[in-house]
Amino acid sequence: MKQHIQFPSVEGVYIAIVKENENLEKPVWRVYLINTNNFELSSVAIRSKGYGFASEGVSQETTVLRYFIQSVAAQHYEAIELIDHSVFHLYNEYWVSYFIGDQIYDKKFVFVPDSIVEQNLTKLPILEQLGILHN
Repeated sequence: MKQHIQFPSVEGVYIAIVKENENLEKPVWRVYLINTNNFELSSVAIRSKGYGFASEGVSQETTVLRYFIQSVAAQHYEAIELIDHSVFHLYNEYWVSYFIGDQIYDKKFVFVPDSIVEQNLTKLPILEQLGILHN
């Protein structure tokens, strides 16, 4: 049955990780879903998890977290979660599913290990802040 469901390509939807509270001794990093389209996303489901290896080569995984957002307005963003710098050495995966009308869209966004660093900060659409953007 799953093979009969069509998943069109995702466009104009991004996951971004933003460094906030620069004045604190230890900055806070927050994950956002950004919708740059001119239409609303509805019934947005997001699953996040981290996986990879610790410095000793031991396999490491985080808890799988799930989020639901009723809708994300056109040209808008929604905060998803805080992310701790202690998991930046892992693959950080965000699997996003949503509807536009009756059509379901689905995409996996993966931040590779050690890609969440200040050198990768760039100006983000809609948010008008610096962050790491994945599209």
